[in-house]
Amino acid sequence: MTEKIIILDFGSQVTQLIGRRLRELNVYCEIYPYNKIPDLDESVKGVILSGSPFSVRDAKAPQADLGGIKGVLPLLGICYGAQFIAQRYGGEVNASLAREYGRAMLEVREKESPLMKGVASPSQVWMSHGDTIARLPEGGEVIASTGDVENAAYHIKGEQTYAVQFHPEVYHTAEGRRILENFALGICGCKGDWTPASFIETTIASLKDKLGDDKVILGLSGGVDSTVAAVLLNRAIGHNLTCIFVNNGLLRKNEFEDVLASYKDMGLNVIGADASKVFIEQLKGVVEPERKRKVIGRLFIETFDEYAHKIENARWLAQGTIYPDVIESASVNGPSSTIKSHHNVGGLPEKMNLKIVEPLRSLFKDEVRRVGRALGIKDELIGRHPFPGPSLGIRILGEVTEEKLEILREADDIFIRGLREYKIDGVPSASDPAMTAKNLYDSIWQAGAILLPVKSVGVMGDERTYEYTVALRAVISTDGMTADWVHLPYDFMAKVSNDIINKVRGVNRVVYDISSKPPATIEWE
Repeated sequence: MTEKIIILDFGSQVTQLIGRRLRELNVYCEIYPYNKIPDLDESVKGVILSGSPFSVRDAKAPQADLGGIKGVLPLLGICYGAQFIAQRYGGEVNASLAREYGRAMLEVREKESPLMKGVASPSQVWMSHGDTIARLPEGGEVIASTGDVENAAYHIKGEQTYAVQFHPEVYHTAEGRRILENFALGICGCKGDWTPASFIETTIASLKDKLGDDKVILGLSGGVDSTVAAVLLNRAIGHNLTCIFVNNGLLRKNEFEDVLASYKDMGLNVIGADASKVFIEQLKGVVEPERKRKVIGRLFIETFDEYAHKIENARWLAQGTIYPDVIESASVNGPSSTIKSHHNVGGLPEKMNLKIVEPLRSLFKDEVRRVGRALGIKDELIGRHPFPGPSLGIRILGEVTEEKLEILREADDIFIRGLREYKIDGVPSASDPAMTAKNLYDSIWQAGAILLPVKSVGVMGDERTYEYTVALRAVISTDGMTADWVHLPYDFMAKVSNDIINKVRGVNRVVYDISSKPPATIEWE
């Protein structure tokens, strides 16, 4: 039974970061809404309470039942969690006269405290609260303070209950990793042995037991998640796995052929379903982005279903669902991090009457990549940028036509190849911060070209032109929820712009998108 720490989410925008930091310590954890506490069996070594956009003084502030947790299991309250414990157990929380948002300096008062063991004093922490704990709960003792907040961290005597009014999970807290390590490995006693190798071993064994001799169908996209899921399933059930890779006619240059060749080298049983003509035909005259997505989604389901029915006695549909999808499907009262309905291959399970298997549903994106590397999957597949399900269909603004697709494919190919060829060193990889990026492509989260429904006047040779504009987009992110535009080198931008204009017929202008998310989105449609 895998040991774990449970994180109860009160709606903080950074709850996932708590999970990511614990996983970086090789400690397995699971995130649940504060009002859906799971069974606390012997595998649970401790509990963490997250922050929240609410004040504990609000009438509708989220309340959790800590019976069976506080005083029984190691407990760590973070920000709202710290104030919730204080208020619930005899302390007092007031609106602060000196609100703390942003950086503050933490002074450790009790250097022998297990939570503060080895923590430098003073050290920078990140605050984000308008309330403060005026009186500690019964049995509470201060273990750290800031200049404005006396009770910045406390411990309840006789229990393994700790709380901090700052955020140890964010990078701005200099000793945050050490504090979480002290809690998880020290106070909770976790072994820190949840590694990619251990995940692979236990997952393959679990898949063998769950699937037996049943046949499984998996929709491959060429992306990281579906590729890693396919290799895990192949290790577990071999020839009983059939993968279907649909060509929707909206893929990047040579992508259908290149991806099929890559999978063939990996020993996967892959069917290439070429439905490109049908997709392009059905998209004629479709301009509105949401309608475009629905047409593409419907045709994908129909194509996948057609090919899947050729596989006799299939019982399971495998999906590359990852942990952020699962977390975001849960409902938390209040304005939590963006909540969306969970879907992967939307509509297929109901239509095909298949059971679902999701071998990656416990992993974050960077963990999927680490597992992929441990499985021996090629770097060019593991390091691929995220790519939208509707493909280039939503990177052509307005109607999709063969002419526009050809223009966009060529421009996009020049941009992506340029990113791969521009060598750098010593920068953390956007796909896995533990790795070092060797080129621009690996140093960013996602990049692509967008064909705008705008023509402008230009001059080529002695002739006047009136042709399309291409926008380039490159962003840095950790999970796609927020993103900043990348400051690409000027010499790189100049070369890519010149190459696109000189080599792609139909384009005479290139622009660069310098919008962050929010308020913009990563994709334009």
